[in-house]
Order: sequence, then C-alpha cells, then structure tokens
Amino acid sequence: MSIYNYLAKKANGDILSMQTYRGKVLLITNTASQCQFTYQYEDLQKLYVKYAEQGFEILSFPCNQFGNQNPESGAQSAAQCMGQFGVTYPIFDKVQVNGDMTHPLFNYLKHEVDVAPMAKDTMQQKMLYQQIAEHNPDYLLGHNIRWNFTKFLVDQHGKVIARFEPDSSMLDIENAIQQLFK
Repeated sequence: MSIYNYLAKKANGDILSMQTYRGKVLLITNTASQCQFTYQYEDLQKLYVKYAEQGFEILSFPCNQFGNQNPESGAQSAAQCMGQFGVTYPIFDKVQVNGDMTHPLFNYLKHEVDVAPMAKDTMQQKMLYQQIAEHNPDYLLGHNIRWNFTKFLVDQHGKVIARFEPDSSMLDIENAIQQLFK
C-alpha cells in the first residue's frame, strides 16, 4: 500500500486520486483556521514556493476535531487560506483525522510512522499537552493525531517518511524535505 491507493475530496467537491501526486514529495497536514498554529500557513506557503519546482506539494486538510477551531466548510477554509494567508497549495475538503470517521488517507498516514513522545520542554508544548489532556486525552494515545498542523512527509514513491507534530521546527521539516531531493 501507499498513499496512491486513496482518494480525497477537494474543497470544491471534486474527488481526486492521490495518484495525481505520484513522483512528488508531499507534506500532508491537517489544518485549522482558528488555531494557535495558524501562522504556519505562511511558513508552509514559503516552503511550497521554495520547492514546488522540484516536485514538492503541500496538501492541506481542514479539520474541526481540535477545539472546534475550523467550523467553516472546506470551501470556506480554502477561500480564507488563499485570501488571508496567500496560500496557493491545495486545500481539500474538511476531514476527521481521529475516531470512527477518520478519513482513510489519514488512517493510513498515522499508522505508517511511529509517534514520538510529546515534548513538554517549552511553555507552548506544556500548554498544548494540557489542552489535549483536558479535552481529548485519547488523542495522546497510540497513533492518534494530537492537534492541528500535524504533518506527514511522503517521498516520491508514496512512502510515509516522517511525522512532524504541530510544534516541530520548520527548519527540521525543511531539512527532511531537502534530503528527499538529494
């Protein structure tokens, strides 16, 4: 199996096969429009612009499972991301990434790589951990996605290479992307 076995609904309702991205390096992320990590839209856009010509794509999937931070539809999320953050990478329809209604693509992604222990070194990490522990303690268990802006790096062959938590360094993500282009 690879990501190429999955379909996803675009923000406009069209169904797209992940085969579309065969041969490209992908960063797939669940996002939210009203999250403390929303600033990452701009960071992701910079990565996209920098590496798109080399065959890099970012696939953004709005998700409302974490603190009700993306109540908008997928189409509304896409419009907001383009207008407010200048996003030009694809924004898909809203999905669920945990629980019984988990989108099949995210079910696959989160079971392909190990989950690192959640760091609690910085104030931001401690606050995020506390938020999850209070409202969704099950998200701290197993392969669950813990919060918005969890990212999965996929190589040119559809293999999931790495998982980056919301507070992961963009520099670490960029270094991992660069390694796939060597």
